Amino acid sequence: MGSLDDVAKTVLHRRYLQQDETGTVIETPDEMFHRVAADLATAEAQFGGDVETIEERFYQTISDLDFLPSSPVLMNAGTELQQLAACFVLPIDDSIESIFTAVKQTALIHQSGGGTGFSFSNLRPEGDVVMKTGGVASGPVSFMKVFDTATEQIKQGGRRRGANMGVLHVSHPDLEEFISVKADEDVLRNFNLSVATDEAFWEAYAAGDSYDIVNPRTEETVEQADPDAVLERIADMAWETGDPGVLFLDTINEQNPTPELGRIEATNPCGEVPELPYEACILGSINLGQHTDGETVDWKKLRETTHLAVRLLDNAIERSQFPVPEIDEMVSKTRRLGLGVMGFHDMLVDLQIPYYSETALEFAGELMEFVHDESRNASKRLAEERDPFPAWENSIHEEPMRNATTTTIAPTGSISLIAGCSASIEPIYNVVYTKQVMGGLEIVNDRFIHMAKERGFYSEEFIEELHGRTTIQDIEEIPDDVKGLFQTAHDIPAEQHLEMQAAFQEHVDNAVSKTVNLPQSADVDDVKEIFLSARDLDLKGITVFRSGAKPEQVLGESPLKEECVGECDYVAPRQG
Repeated sequence: MGSLDDVAKTVLHRRYLQQDETGTVIETPDEMFHRVAADLATAEAQFGGDVETIEERFYQTISDLDFLPSSPVLMNAGTELQQLAACFVLPIDDSIESIFTAVKQTALIHQSGGGTGFSFSNLRPEGDVVMKTGGVASGPVSFMKVFDTATEQIKQGGRRRGANMGVLHVSHPDLEEFISVKADEDVLRNFNLSVATDEAFWEAYAAGDSYDIVNPRTEETVEQADPDAVLERIADMAWETGDPGVLFLDTINEQNPTPELGRIEATNPCGEVPELPYEACILGSINLGQHTDGETVDWKKLRETTHLAVRLLDNAIERSQFPVPEIDEMVSKTRRLGLGVMGFHDMLVDLQIPYYSETALEFAGELMEFVHDESRNASKRLAEERDPFPAWENSIHEEPMRNATTTTIAPTGSISLIAGCSASIEPIYNVVYTKQVMGGLEIVNDRFIHMAKERGFYSEEFIEELHGRTTIQDIEEIPDDVKGLFQTAHDIPAEQHLEMQAAFQEHVDNAVSKTVNLPQSADVDDVKEIFLSARDLDLKGITVFRSGAKPEQVLGESPLKEECVGECDYVAPRQG
């Protein structure tokens, strides 16, 4: 088993290891790894596979921290709950029955450890007529508050707090209320928000024309809106609160693998998985820092880990018990997987590549292309063994695949803490800091400590002086080449965040959960420019977060963003 540091042990004991009815932990980390491996390997039996051999391979890859599945798999595999997906999208139609069916389904999903996304765009606007009662409609935002309250109650008893993504189309009459609702910090605390844009909006923006605001009940145009003013308003609120983000629905649906099953209108809470109604996705991430020899990439090991990870996640689909029958039916049609990476900054340090460099962008594309191609190869091989996903013949895939999608980039909040690596594809927050979750976790970058000792500038007193700083670029004692390797999220300009997201997105089936961090001094025009650049770069969505924009933050005293811990432990700026 790989070496677990104190932070990993704390996270596992607080959130992951099995407990008895009194709340006493009754499982060791090694027993957790064995539990997960044994449960997922049992799926091999129905395909004539070697259960014992695969169980040992699963155990080795997760216990060595080469790869970790997402939190629901680690928590629930081999237990009575057995719900293994992190990401769900539920449909909401324009009726009380549909709305409250979705509320019930949301509660069941959150209770089982998943997060939910919704498009509220089908709901009639506030003040519109309700024919059955002769009354007036209260509008999408009022019903979002119902979902938020339900989430608040469910999370009180769980190890993982539920989270939601609320999406509203840019043509909805209640758009202004949706954009500005989180100006009150106590409203929709369990929601991320995204405005869904389409080609009509962007064409109007480019031409300097107005666009149609449409009542979804009547499908009639009720007014015209100025796209520049709307984008300005979105940027203003994103500058102030971190919400809303922007989704680019046409880009998302151009890459929808199963267009005959419907149009995608929403994503999971952190934005990395755009999904059809009732779809779910099982996630996992490769620890890139475990795939170098200290100086170069171990491509052979990375290929082997990728193939094994796809097999493990496909087995997790077989083993998962979903809380809603419609989800079970849709998952069986598409078998959507989300294999991602974490420890990217760690790998860059090993390769002596500064995060803020053209070399890093070029390498990011090369790396993710490799993971993507090998994950596709693994899925094709599984299709030969087990049959392709049922919706394959009418999908965009020319060759039989086991899974409609194989790759994504998730936030990896908690599993990166367990693995002891940098989160997802993000730059590090700092070399030494306190992460404000679970009473405070002391994060120390082992690669920095090793280099400090090797280069002769280490002392315990010196490291303590660095604690809580947001940059080390102004520290004279640290050599310039070391400073370059340990640029923090504060040091990386917005353009590099965007281009890094784009470099990965080019080779990702689903989407990329990434936040463009901005200094406190950034203005609304900076935010607006980022939205426009994201559109030009063909991203699927974009979120910005200006330092100091939220009163409650997780990464130290002056953080850049709230990270998603355990995929959906709390709501966090996200996506792409």
